[in-house]
Amino acid sequence: MKKLSLLAAALSLGALSAPACAQSLVAGFASEPSSIDPLYHNLGPNNATRKHMFESLIAEGPNLAIIPKLAESWTTSEDGLTWTFNLRKGVKFHDGGAFSARDFLYTACRIPNVPNSPSSMAGFIKRATSIEAPDDHTITVTTAAPYPLLLTDFASFGVISASANGHSGAVSYKKEGCPGIESYLDSKAYNDGSATIGTGPYKFVKFVPGENIVMKRNDDYWGEKAHWETITIRPITNAGARVAALLAGDVDVIEKPPVQDLDRLRKNEKVDVVQGASSRVIYLHFDHAGEPTPGIGGTDGKNPLKDVRVRKAISLAINRPLIIDRIMGGLAVPARQLVPDFMVGVDKSIELEKPDMKEAKRLLAEAGYPDGFTLTIGSPNDRYINDSKIAQTVAQMLTRAGIKTDVDAVTASVFFKRRNKYEFSLYLAGWGSSGAGMASPLRALVASQNKEKGLGGTNRGRYSNPELDAVIEEALATVEPKAHQALLAKASKIIVDDVAILPLHFEVTPWALKAGLTMTPRADQHTVLTSVRPAN
Repeated sequence: MKKLSLLAAALSLGALSAPACAQSLVAGFASEPSSIDPLYHNLGPNNATRKHMFESLIAEGPNLAIIPKLAESWTTSEDGLTWTFNLRKGVKFHDGGAFSARDFLYTACRIPNVPNSPSSMAGFIKRATSIEAPDDHTITVTTAAPYPLLLTDFASFGVISASANGHSGAVSYKKEGCPGIESYLDSKAYNDGSATIGTGPYKFVKFVPGENIVMKRNDDYWGEKAHWETITIRPITNAGARVAALLAGDVDVIEKPPVQDLDRLRKNEKVDVVQGASSRVIYLHFDHAGEPTPGIGGTDGKNPLKDVRVRKAISLAINRPLIIDRIMGGLAVPARQLVPDFMVGVDKSIELEKPDMKEAKRLLAEAGYPDGFTLTIGSPNDRYINDSKIAQTVAQMLTRAGIKTDVDAVTASVFFKRRNKYEFSLYLAGWGSSGAGMASPLRALVASQNKEKGLGGTNRGRYSNPELDAVIEEALATVEPKAHQALLAKASKIIVDDVAILPLHFEVTPWALKAGLTMTPRADQHTVLTSVRPAN
């Protein structure tokens, strides 16, 4: 597999004109958070915004490796059931209150009790059977079974202030409910700023939905002082309007510049472009269960996607390098596994597959479909980089192989509702993995659906393989790093051999900035403005 360089160098083609003494930074985001409440909604824009104001116990760095944050160190017991976190001393909240273990306990108590949460973060603390604070700067977490992904889970949410939420006493965390806490503040208290008290490098100033989010530098921050005195996030949902705002000087940085505009931006002396590899894989998911299956015809009601030979034929018919060159403008890297090779759990022995139309046709004939069949691919048209164009190109390639293919492309909100109702026999989607590496897509996309175990939550292909499930569950109960990684790689090979799901490519994420500025790309595609600095 081609190596991914996470921190791609900025293509600085213009004069370095940004003054080092600049006091404010304005960014054009493709979407805005649904709330400033860091625990309200597990959504990309929310999670990116909260990183400026609310910090996690531990964090994921630009390449999603785990790094210390509010906890400066941690250890695990020999049986893997107890984690001990040593908290950083001297950290203060924005209101001057001291951060302590009590605040983490309160955060854990509130997570499953956030009023009206559309996508709860409760799963991030679900594995903890108990959380205790032996003293103000120590936290012990006990799990029922060894669980190697606890650090990744704890890196996924920000810590809030118990006092700023109106709780003045001690906090005792219980899974079934926290004694002494009868109610929790609504997210409105975060949107208006009254409860927006974190420990991060920036403080809340205002949030005007549809207009802007303004933050000011926290001069008492425990870590490295932020460069910009104020930062403003403006939601500009139209890609063309974001580019126009950058060129007009109304904003200093934009996320998700359109692929078709990148060459023009790179040639503009007023603009620099930065890009970096992401953990987001774009994939095709097969219906492994339905018979008949929606969107397939000419098979007398049979579901041909249940046959591994048909799935292999589809894979061989797709020319990934051509899609990357013609559709993605180079903003992608071919994929055969579900995470890129800089992440945990990749089987290094698995090579990229070369397209082979002759072999694809042979496999279809061997499977009993010498004349092919008809197929409709479901796809969003506004969620991923050139998503509907990718689906159209795949359709043309499959049609050449004898599978007469159409595309049903709709807005993301409609697509995901229909996908969740199993209305597609084959659909295109994406998955951005966390620092858990291969474990992230394994447990979500291909593990058999099992709510009790928290597995298969996004497995809308209903793939079920007992051998794979056993390996995944063993990996999720193995704390020793090398053994854990080996099990993840073993699971990845099972998926590839069975073509359980079909990875196409990993997105490469671009940002465009005013000339003279640079930033550190993140593999999770989050725009974190603390990394935006003058290039010199």
